[in-house]
Amino acid sequence: MIRQEGDRTMQTNTDFTIRKAERKDVGLLLEFIRGIAKYEKMEDEVVATTETLEAEMFDHHRAVAVFAVVDGKEVGFALYFFNFSTFIGHSGLYLEDLFVWPEYRGRGYGKALLLHLAAIARERHCGRMEWSCLNWNQPSIDFYLSLGAVPMNEWTVYRLDAKALEKLQATK
Repeated sequence: MIRQEGDRTMQTNTDFTIRKAERKDVGLLLEFIRGIAKYEKMEDEVVATTETLEAEMFDHHRAVAVFAVVDGKEVGFALYFFNFSTFIGHSGLYLEDLFVWPEYRGRGYGKALLLHLAAIARERHCGRMEWSCLNWNQPSIDFYLSLGAVPMNEWTVYRLDAKALEKLQATK
């Protein structure tokens, strides 16, 4: 069990660690990605493969993942990358995914992952840490608000998928 005391995360009755994903973990990463996609009702949108994850994360270093490990079992993960803010003139840490298997929720593992990423952001002198959350995901919204996160309600996310990028490129 993980217990929060002030700014410290305390471990009790379990062997809890956070470890960085390695190349040998790409299959496990894909399992977690499929798990979050199922939770978000977006399973049909997962096109990532172990090959693409391995190339993007370990050959090109475009993202990093960490696992919450309890008694030797990976129970949660967070995947992040660094972006840049022109307004503050610093890089930021962007949390792409945070997911804990349902049977392990409510024990502090998600919070421990976020605290771990916040520490990385501070060590890297990031100006901020950001992520997106689906509007219907009230448990996550409540969790983020409890941590002091502030929603960016005045912003709307826009996206060009691969097909739209190709079409846009063809208009040159």
